[in-house]
Amino acid sequence: MSTPIPGFHAVVPAGGAGTRLWPLSRAGHPKFLLDLTGSGRTLLQATVDRLVPLTGPRGVVVVTGTRHAAAVAEQVPGLAAGDERGRLLVEPSPRDSMAAIGLAAAVLLERHGEDVVIGSFAADHVIDGSAEFERAVREAVVAARAGFVATIGIAATGPSTAFGYVRSASPLGLDGAPSARHVAGFTEKPDAQTAAEYLATGEYRWNAGMFVVRADVLLEHLETQLPTLAEGLREIARSWDTGARDEVLARVWPALTRIAIDHAIAEPVAAAGGVAVVPGEFGWDDVGDFASLASLLATPTLGDEAAVLRVGAPDAFVVPAAGRTVSVVGLPDAVVVDTADALLVTTRAHAQQVKGAVDGWRGAGRDDLL
Repeated sequence: MSTPIPGFHAVVPAGGAGTRLWPLSRAGHPKFLLDLTGSGRTLLQATVDRLVPLTGPRGVVVVTGTRHAAAVAEQVPGLAAGDERGRLLVEPSPRDSMAAIGLAAAVLLERHGEDVVIGSFAADHVIDGSAEFERAVREAVVAARAGFVATIGIAATGPSTAFGYVRSASPLGLDGAPSARHVAGFTEKPDAQTAAEYLATGEYRWNAGMFVVRADVLLEHLETQLPTLAEGLREIARSWDTGARDEVLARVWPALTRIAIDHAIAEPVAAAGGVAVVPGEFGWDDVGDFASLASLLATPTLGDEAAVLRVGAPDAFVVPAAGRTVSVVGLPDAVVVDTADALLVTTRAHAQQVKGAVDGWRGAGRDDLL
């Protein structure tokens, strides 16, 4: 059994709508609240399960919006404790990942002092290889205690254009983190040729958005990069466990800068030499679309296999969520998602374009479908 890391807290930002998994994933019930792998646990629950051995039973904090707070509390009992020190932090409105992670860092700093190290892990990723994941996180904590913003770089399985990349440089040379290296820089989603060139150098890994850092270091970097955002988060954190929370949130939160942590912290701090990368050799998937989801499942069906008939379509991916039988004839690359109020028919090759259907129905005023 794993021993929790002293002073380490995991932050799980749980937001977004997962529009490329529509109509399974909706704004009111997004993918992190769904069991998409058939494991009996939702993506959020699996994420918490994975982190508790590293943090202890009260070391995981989830940051989510008001729309999803009740469902998150139901899925992860104990987060919303009856006192003011609950581990479910509810945002009044979405302000992107920097505000969410920064809020958790500031609140934990107020509660536990300067020795706090936080790790941010998305609520909707699938990871295979718990021992290797834990090894990477433990090394990242060592790098964080040395003052670095540490990230975990995923071994790329191919030149994907769907992910960003992190480039490693020289070793950090830290005892307890033998594989940690300096980061030379981050690159947003490249084209296929550039991605292939990256991987050929052996210096690049996928950027999965996992960041491990001392809470005080994170806020100090934020004060340098975006001082108004940093002060706003500190003001909210000072009020969080008091009766003034609602008033301060209502006044300060709507004016906070809306920006991702990659742009606010990771990229500029990497340019100054303050970011480290630990290689992660575990299986990782962000379940970004139906092609990705299909590759995670033992059979190309999510749900009742007996409800699906394929004729000349052995690889067709089907989700018979409405309870009807589904027949797919002569379309081996098909994706068919049948829900009670919406039917999606596409192909695995076009899976990334499903977001266009969501945009289309939104433009048509069909918010009931979103």
